[in-house]
Amino acid sequence: MIYTITVNPAIDYVLQLDQTLDLGAVNRAQNDVKLPGGKGVNVSRILQELGFDSTVWGFLGGATGKMFANLLQQHQLHTEFTPVQDDLRINVKIKADNEETEVNGQGPAITPAEKQAFLDQVKKIQKGDVIVMAGSLPRQLDNDFYLEIARMVTQQGAEFVIDTTGQALLDTLPLHPLVVKPNNHELADLFHTSFQDVSEIITAARKLLDLGAKHALVSMAGDGALLITPEHAFSCNAPKGTVQNSVGAGDSMIAGFVGTYMQTQDALESFHQGAACGSATAFSQDLATLDKIKTVYQQIMVTQLS
Repeated sequence: MIYTITVNPAIDYVLQLDQTLDLGAVNRAQNDVKLPGGKGVNVSRILQELGFDSTVWGFLGGATGKMFANLLQQHQLHTEFTPVQDDLRINVKIKADNEETEVNGQGPAITPAEKQAFLDQVKKIQKGDVIVMAGSLPRQLDNDFYLEIARMVTQQGAEFVIDTTGQALLDTLPLHPLVVKPNNHELADLFHTSFQDVSEIITAARKLLDLGAKHALVSMAGDGALLITPEHAFSCNAPKGTVQNSVGAGDSMIAGFVGTYMQTQDALESFHQGAACGSATAFSQDLATLDKIKTVYQQIMVTQLS
């Protein structure tokens, strides 16, 4: 089973303006939509499109939590949320003049008892399972929360994937995550450097494997993506299309890689599928559909670099 963790889910309130955002004045939206947001939720939605089962874990509470659960019902995902007292957050995303402005809420304050209830749930995973950890942490959770989960997962013989940055990512590498996915800017920040060409990105990405990761995906926006394995480095092109939605593209890439890898154990095919999922979401208003993923898949070419 694949479990996705969204410890700080949100209702994404997306407002579309037909004019430039005027700060300090009344702005009227042309249309608006409310979506169940969260990186782990996005991963599970794409897994479902691809035909893979998953279970969504996370914290859910308050009136906004009930609204979130109702919004999520339309996607028919299997969820096992840990109830909390505080309200789930709302993130406001304003799209105007071909730009997107975001104002993200903090999220609930998680009590020690609520945290323990969640960790007790993690104890049920078994060998052969994989947990995908992604997204920000709500208040009162220590920065080593993901590390704590990674240790539990490893002790129980399961796999984990982590999509985070900075020291939180570095701390988990000795536990051998199945895959990590920084973009090229995050990778540069991680090692306090800058890149002049792809070879330098590959060298930095290989450090992630030297530190313990089993695979590294590096997204590079319009320049495509890289896969680094213990033996080789591969690149793929960025397919042609109009970018409509950058939110969820990275989550979609992880979903395509993890779902395919758990089924095939083929890192190269998993990379191809992951790249297709990421680009298909980027070319969509919401997360990608299976038909869109199949179309984009045909446009992607994977090349061995080393």
